[in-house]
Amino acid sequence: MSRFGITWRVAALCLAFAILAPPHWVALRLLGRRASLAPILFHRVFLRLFGVRVTQTGTAPAPGEAALVLANHVSWLDIIAIGSLRPLSFVAKSEIAGWPLIGALAGLQRTIYIDRQRRGATATVSAAMGHRLAEGELVVLFAEGTTGDGVRLLPFRSSLVGAARAALQAEAGRGRVRLQPLAIAYPRRNGLPVTLSERSEIAWYGDMELAPHLAAFVQGGPIDVHVVWGAPIAFEATTDRKAATAAAEAEVRAALRGVGAGGDRAPAIHASPARLDLHDPEVAAV
Repeated sequence: MSRFGITWRVAALCLAFAILAPPHWVALRLLGRRASLAPILFHRVFLRLFGVRVTQTGTAPAPGEAALVLANHVSWLDIIAIGSLRPLSFVAKSEIAGWPLIGALAGLQRTIYIDRQRRGATATVSAAMGHRLAEGELVVLFAEGTTGDGVRLLPFRSSLVGAARAALQAEAGRGRVRLQPLAIAYPRRNGLPVTLSERSEIAWYGDMELAPHLAAFVQGGPIDVHVVWGAPIAFEATTDRKAATAAAEAEVRAALRGVGAGGDRAPAIHASPARLDLHDPEVAAV
């Protein structure tokens, strides 16, 4: 992509932000969580401008159905890809709130922040997430706790999955909360399988500097993103949090293997997947 091409795309993105952000801030104060259109539109504008194509398979939660989404995490691009699909909010480290532009975008998305240096932060954030779930929202948790290289899946952390139990406590009469495994993969660029050397142009992890990474991203050409909604897991009052997290990790791992084995083909997932029963010893032992 030429310097002129990059310049006009960035200018168009800034214009979209300037048009969408002010009325969205007002709508947030008047309508709360029902003000959800602007972030979706902004993410879709970004994807169109920078040649990112998102496809999804599997059965996503129905509109208005609460779900705690447990996803793998490869790049900042994950947020834009998932955020373009439907209304939802994310859980992120508190430092992001102070980042230029990105902090403002996170605010538009009603991000829930966690201060990892503060004792008791997990309980506070779990309560906030539980309240969102009790209100019928989708909350996305990148369960690895950090970004990876897109080749290996890091172990899922279970601490914030306790938000599902908080949702059960916040809404009397609710018998279960949907835990939704979600796999994110970047299988192709410029129509060809992504090579190992191209991973650093997509994945952003470790101590990688952002500016060179973004330059490689915009110059590298169109990207295909696969989003796979795995089989939902029913979280009940007696469900073991660690077993539920392990089951979600196994579901995401299987989906990523399917994407890798099929090139640009996502794994086949039945339209109405059966819920995983965490009281089954075979599932609990995953």
